[in-house]
Amino acid sequence: MADRARQTASPARFGFTDDRAAEQLRAVGWWDAAGPVAGTEPLLTALSRTPDPDLALRGLERLWETDPEAWPELDESLRGNARLRGQLLAVLGSSSALADFLVSEPGQWRRLTGPAPTPPTGYTTALLAAVRAESGTLTLEEAQHALRVGYRALLTEIAAADLGHLVEDGLAGLPYAEVTGRLTALAEAALAAGLAVAEREVGEPGDTTLAVIAMGKCGGWELNYVSDVDVIFVGEGDQRLATRLASTMLRVVGKSCFEVDAALRPEGKAGALVRTLDGHETYYKKWARTWEFQALLKARPVVGDVELGRRYTDLVAPMVWAAAERENFVADVQRMRRRVERHVPAEIVDRELKLGRGGLRDVEFAVQLLQLVHGRADPELRSPSTMDALDALGAGGYVGRADAAELEESYEFLRTVEHRLQLRRLRRTHLFPDDSETGELRRLARACGVRSVRGKPAGEVLLAEFRRHAQRIRKLHEKLFYRPLLESVAKVPTEALRLTTKQAASRLAALGYAAPDGALQHIGALTTGVSRRAAIQQALLPVLLDLLADTPDPDGGLLAYRRVSEALAETPWYLRVLRDTSAVVERLAVLLGTSRLVPDLLVRAPEVLQLLGDPEKLAHRSTDEVACSLRAAARRQPGLGAAVRTARSLRRHEMLRVACADLLGLLEVPDVCAALSSVWGAVLQSALAAALRKRVAEVGGEPARIAVIGMGRLGGAELSYTSDADVLFVCAPVGEATDAEAVRFASSVAETVRQALGAPSQDPALQVDADLRPEGRSGPLVRTLDSYRAYYTRWAEVWEAQALLRARFVAGDVELGERFGELIDPIRYPEGGLDAAQVREVRRIKARVDTERMPKGADRTTHTKLGRGGLAAVEWTAQLWQLRYAHEIPDLRTTSTPEALRALVRAGLAEAADVDSLIEAWMLATKARNAAMLVRGKAVDQLPSSGRELTTVASVLGYSVEDDPGEFVDYYRRTTRRAHAVVERLFYED
Repeated sequence: MADRARQTASPARFGFTDDRAAEQLRAVGWWDAAGPVAGTEPLLTALSRTPDPDLALRGLERLWETDPEAWPELDESLRGNARLRGQLLAVLGSSSALADFLVSEPGQWRRLTGPAPTPPTGYTTALLAAVRAESGTLTLEEAQHALRVGYRALLTEIAAADLGHLVEDGLAGLPYAEVTGRLTALAEAALAAGLAVAEREVGEPGDTTLAVIAMGKCGGWELNYVSDVDVIFVGEGDQRLATRLASTMLRVVGKSCFEVDAALRPEGKAGALVRTLDGHETYYKKWARTWEFQALLKARPVVGDVELGRRYTDLVAPMVWAAAERENFVADVQRMRRRVERHVPAEIVDRELKLGRGGLRDVEFAVQLLQLVHGRADPELRSPSTMDALDALGAGGYVGRADAAELEESYEFLRTVEHRLQLRRLRRTHLFPDDSETGELRRLARACGVRSVRGKPAGEVLLAEFRRHAQRIRKLHEKLFYRPLLESVAKVPTEALRLTTKQAASRLAALGYAAPDGALQHIGALTTGVSRRAAIQQALLPVLLDLLADTPDPDGGLLAYRRVSEALAETPWYLRVLRDTSAVVERLAVLLGTSRLVPDLLVRAPEVLQLLGDPEKLAHRSTDEVACSLRAAARRQPGLGAAVRTARSLRRHEMLRVACADLLGLLEVPDVCAALSSVWGAVLQSALAAALRKRVAEVGGEPARIAVIGMGRLGGAELSYTSDADVLFVCAPVGEATDAEAVRFASSVAETVRQALGAPSQDPALQVDADLRPEGRSGPLVRTLDSYRAYYTRWAEVWEAQALLRARFVAGDVELGERFGELIDPIRYPEGGLDAAQVREVRRIKARVDTERMPKGADRTTHTKLGRGGLAAVEWTAQLWQLRYAHEIPDLRTTSTPEALRALVRAGLAEAADVDSLIEAWMLATKARNAAMLVRGKAVDQLPSSGRELTTVASVLGYSVEDDPGEFVDYYRRTTRRAHAVVERLFYED
């Protein structure tokens, strides 16, 4: 009990760690042998809540020692005035420098007894009164001392209002912006008083006028408790007199209040301290570097001749907002930030609040770069305040709302920490304590209002918060500051950023838009109004217009962009992705200015847009993974309709993904064909599974297994964007079911699949074509294995054996599909090959196809499918040799056309040069056919004969839009002519 009583009576109970605490408390009359004196509990509790109770108590003791006669008044005021108690004790417990001031200037504490501090509008009056004694006999030293006292007194008021809420709950803390605003107003007042003293020292200025331009944090209303105040001087009249005024002011304010830095003037410290307006204009127009215009962003007249200061800012503002047009502007600003960062010693770079990674400069450089690039056309961004500019960037859509809010929060946190660090000794410091400095961390945490959390010390909590905010700032800095879109925007002339002017129409025509007036209508529709969407579009469109101008069809691309934007207007991430990821904008422009199919698909599969920023995800997704994902998603659906809709949706997604990668040159022809074939197979599998579930539920059992055999391009994994799915359906009875029952059940399922997939849709058709089945359209849709065996053994013609060369299991029962493959191998790889009559028959059928199926008026030299040296010619050649020799050469037993051709070389049946010609022509025709489909948005086998469509198809094949598209046509004809010569030898000659 005795120990508990002693512990209760110990000053440690109130957070004091100094061994002299009890003695100090007794000295001021708040402690006796038994412990706290009656009525002092609120005082001791208040002391315990200060950032450093020991420091606060030492300050009180010093006040008592310095002015013991005034102590009773102070003691009584502290007991009865909560505002004074909270503010004075908070100042004493936070700042040894301000405690020194209060001790050295007895009675200054009374400033904190009133109901409110001096308003910022009264700072200048107060300091001018301090340096202008009524007698007018103050010496320079006396004036400087008076200015110092007046400045420190007002600074104490600001700190007291800022910190008092830490000690007394009833007091409201000052918002960050108000603290920096008051500090800036105080600095301006000090400059005004310093200039007044300088004018008195220098003498009557006559016609000479001087304007003081605030720069940096003072210009942005963002000063710290301890900051250099950056200024530029502008003078008219006698320049020597103006220079004496400026230099005297610098000396007076520097000795009294803070350092005034004029190094941002033209030519820096080597240049004249004061220049005329003409001198500034000449320098900035001829010699100024990029960083100087960045600094001028915050230029603001504060003291001296108001009219001269206004003329100066009117002079430099147009240069500031044109700086982004300078060559390499964005790169220069980025390089400067990296140079500043490199100068920070490695051992403190992670603790440097101002210049380090994730520090204040990261925010300021990012904001200023965005301001200078986008502020050319948007006056709302032209604020010298970092926080105000961030608000405007967020409101205008140049930065995401969440990003802007997070940057503001983290910037304010770091600035608050910086203020508390500087207040301690009123020294300019930006170094966060090391994690080993637990005592300093604890004091700083308490000064920032951070308390312990769930047993975790306040210092550790603050350290974790500091690291979190620094990491967030760095991440957002790199996202915004190094956003490649900035360079693109910076390269757009300022006039072109004003999208609806006559100059913009002229520029659109110069860029190659065939209908500038129509383009302006699209631009107006996208940017009209004050919505956030319109603001983001205003920032995006100047860059997008330039990007579209480099595509084959700028007008069509802009129209497509409008359609996509209007369709996705309510998609929350759409414009954000375009704004934040320049690669997406650049690739989207290429796609929209090239393809009619892509925008049609994009409005219904917008999620693919996000893949444009990641070529790896866009182009290199595993076909097996895609198919598995599609089947799984469809399987989870409750019925046939839902399963088919899901399969359609995923097919649309994949088709768009593949089309984008194809147009951007990220996929080769075989990869495109394999991806399209794989997704078609997965769609068939999903529809078949859903139709089976539906039919089984209806009949109460599953009397048959079903397999779907891919034929033609599907079987060869060589599908194009518009290919039908050529298939055969095969079934096998289950259990005691008869063949007839199995066929009836399977036919119902197969027909359901065909109808469900073939239903009208905005997407490219999903046509399931079973016309290659035995007896064609007149034959049954589904047969059993035995039925197929009987037919092929007795009735199969050579063309049917040829069709079976590309037969491949794609969906349904795997074991049944494998058995079908074994069944048809003797048919498609006939023992002994073909006899002479069969070879002639194949040649006859091809000749008939070439004659009868070629569209009337088609150009045989540019028809990709049936033309000279086209797809059909190459495929029939490969298939003829497979029919003749696959029975003895296993390598020829493949459903792939290119692989079958390569096998001819390995087997010594054809020359490598001939096969290379065939494969080159086949690849070219396939790519050209796909390109024509993507460009026109509908199936087409004939290359365009001329015009923009031909130019666009040529661009997809790798030709520049500036090239003559006839070069592509010549190359196509030359390649297919060589292939035709090879076909003539390999197909028609024995």
